[in-house]
Amino acid sequence: MQSSLFRHALVLGLVSAIGPFAIDMYLPALPEIGHSLSADIAQVQLSLTVFFLALGLCQLLYGPLSDHFGRKPPLYFGLALFVAGSIGCALAPDIETLIVLRFIAGVGACAGTVIPRAVVRDLHTGVEATKLTSMLMLVFSVSPILAPLAGSLVISVASWRWIFWTVSALGVLGIALLASQLEESRPAASRTASTLGGVLATYWTLLRDRHFMALTLIGAFGMSAFFAYLGNSSFLLIDHYGVTPMQYGFFFSINAAAFIGIAQFNGRLCARYGLVRVVEAGVAGFASIALLLWALFAFGVDRLDVLSVLVFCSFGFLGLVVPTTAVLALDTHGEIAGTASALLGTTQMVTGAVVMGVISQFVDGSPMPMVSGIGGCALIAGVLTWFTLAKAAHASSAPAH
Repeated sequence: MQSSLFRHALVLGLVSAIGPFAIDMYLPALPEIGHSLSADIAQVQLSLTVFFLALGLCQLLYGPLSDHFGRKPPLYFGLALFVAGSIGCALAPDIETLIVLRFIAGVGACAGTVIPRAVVRDLHTGVEATKLTSMLMLVFSVSPILAPLAGSLVISVASWRWIFWTVSALGVLGIALLASQLEESRPAASRTASTLGGVLATYWTLLRDRHFMALTLIGAFGMSAFFAYLGNSSFLLIDHYGVTPMQYGFFFSINAAAFIGIAQFNGRLCARYGLVRVVEAGVAGFASIALLLWALFAFGVDRLDVLSVLVFCSFGFLGLVVPTTAVLALDTHGEIAGTASALLGTTQMVTGAVVMGVISQFVDGSPMPMVSGIGGCALIAGVLTWFTLAKAAHASSAPAH
């Protein structure tokens, strides 16, 4: 069982990481892309925002398709489209073309975002699913830890365009891994017949499920805080604090390492205390530190060391929140795991894109827009947890088995 968990985590983690790698690797290059294509900050950020929107919205399509056709065929299609879009980005002559092709690449990449969660639900539930999800995140951590450093290295020796050639090669590797290392987890007998009306009815059922939506939104606002940092930190650290692209890659990587590292304790913590209690504790820690960060900067603190330490600590607590809320949300929806995973992922990505878009309207070169976005997301996640999980916590007070 343990070897099977590791193999699934390795393959699913690498496939899941391809899309985020395409985001994280080019973060250090955002200022250079703007200079190269004569684009302003808002235009360059739009190339990031449209990728997130594609990752989010198209999950609504991939989820039902994976329930109907099985998990692997939509993954093949998505990764092939991602490779084609990324090659186009490498050749883009202007910012407008880059934005369009980033959206196309995002449409493909989102297959690797939504479908692996459904595969986890196909294979395991409860604490075992939490263990697999945490192991998957350990492999997934290759992206936010190494990708910014890899991107910094690429732009130090070559053009930013080589970043997109690199992620295209990773997409090809993902296709090879799917073909050789992952079995189909959705047998033909379990597949659902999909019609537009049936898909819409399923989504409507999920939207009316308050427990599912509450857990989804808690995870969504937790991830949106990370997206707020992701979308603004390169400009802030490089232009405001004067760090080099390589140093920026280091700062980004340690925050991602905190998120992923803490997630590895999920299995044991959930087995001992129950999944709901782990979510409550994680949200409490995340919100407390994020609001402290906002208060310090609102009262005039503007120091990179303070920003880095508090972001590191708050994102560490997110490692308890995001994977556990996903497992809880999908736990009672095994028959429509692909569709439920799609709605969960869409909510997370679209919420993150909206948060990045709102913050971009207030960018002034200071840390406050980003810090306020992180604090606001933490506050909303805390309020949602306080008002929606109390009864669930009482019902789940016994450890999960």
